[in-house]
Amino acid sequence: MDQLLLAVAVVVAAVGVGLVLRKRRQVAAPTQAMSAIPTQIDRADFEPATEWLVVVFSSATCHTCADVVGKAAVLRSTKVGVVEIEFGAARALHRKYDIQAVPMVIIADHEGVVRAGFAGPVTAEDLWAALATAREQPAV
Repeated sequence: MDQLLLAVAVVVAAVGVGLVLRKRRQVAAPTQAMSAIPTQIDRADFEPATEWLVVVFSSATCHTCADVVGKAAVLRSTKVGVVEIEFGAARALHRKYDIQAVPMVIIADHEGVVRAGFAGPVTAEDLWAALATAREQPAV
């Protein structure tokens, strides 16, 4: 009987220690996205000098990037310039604007104020809507 009580006491103590250690364990925060979209660009860094500019930061190794570049290209007009900034060809611009993930699309006005942006895949409808909304809103 003494052995049974001792065994029960050991199990209860082990469970208690386990619960205390579990409460002390710090839970890591969920992984946070590191894809901050720039809020301002220097228009001198990009051609063409149109009223509106759609910039797609991309990488040659990114399969989604080619799709986003194709969707953005449709927005090109006399007032809207579209430019792809591929990582391998323009690393300095990726570093300058701290681009941490691709594809990243930004829509900027003639002063370089970013009016809309997308990190990751984006639909053509969302791009069209963002550009239309930006063009309708007065400059801040």
